[in-house]
Amino acid sequence: MTASGFARALPRVLAHEGGYVNDALDPGGATNKGITYRVYDAYRVRKGLPVRDVRQIGGAEVAEIYRLQYWDAVKGDELPPGLDYVLFDGAVNSGPSQSIKWLQRALGDVVVDGQIGQATLAAVLAHGRPVDLIDAICDRRLSFLRALKTWPRFGKGWSGRVAGVRKVGKSWALGLGAVPIETMAGPTGKAPVREAKTLPGKGAADAATGGGLVTGGLGGALSSAREQLEPLAGASTLIATVVTMLVVAGIVLMAGGIAWRWYAARKGRALADALDLPQGVAA
Repeated sequence: MTASGFARALPRVLAHEGGYVNDALDPGGATNKGITYRVYDAYRVRKGLPVRDVRQIGGAEVAEIYRLQYWDAVKGDELPPGLDYVLFDGAVNSGPSQSIKWLQRALGDVVVDGQIGQATLAAVLAHGRPVDLIDAICDRRLSFLRALKTWPRFGKGWSGRVAGVRKVGKSWALGLGAVPIETMAGPTGKAPVREAKTLPGKGAADAATGGGLVTGGLGGALSSAREQLEPLAGASTLIATVVTMLVVAGIVLMAGGIAWRWYAARKGRALADALDLPQGVAA
């Protein structure tokens, strides 16, 4: 819990972020040293300075932006060694609010609101096992990253990044020796919650399980055909066979619709949990 924590953590975050990139799949857009052009533009405007290309960002500007926008946002100076770095790196990659939510979920007995107040800080001190918190935070962070649409592009780099953060954070928490700064094995684009995967649609399942009776979907069409043919079934073996087939098709369709709704609901709950959203809320 010292001010020197920022000076120790910043070079490692910068090693993860690298230099200038403008990956079409990175939601951050043009980025230099982990700072997006939008963040840099806003910083320059607040300073009363003209906007310029993020490739021109200076070292002092980088440090000030990281300190004010990410380190201070997660109350880095008030967190135990190791845990400060873990939250800081998560804040840079996915935003301070999201990183704080991982901590609050790891604590388990505080409100998950993405804000570090006195209750969250008190819970951290009372917990007394920062290494356990670091493991839980990194586990939740990986689950979150896997729930993003950009995982196929950045998953390898993100996995390596989180593994390195876990290793360094636990080493600092335990007061062990220095850990060499490692370069990433792949790109690590920004990972905001707005890049979450979409939930499986339920439209077809609704039609199959009853919605079609109202909307004219496939389930309603089968039911209507069966009702029209049933009075004629006694006069024709062929019609009786068709009616039987329609009944079986309706049962199969209904079962499939129910199964799909169960799957979609299950996926929705898992996605909401990974993204720290209220249950039943899609991103």
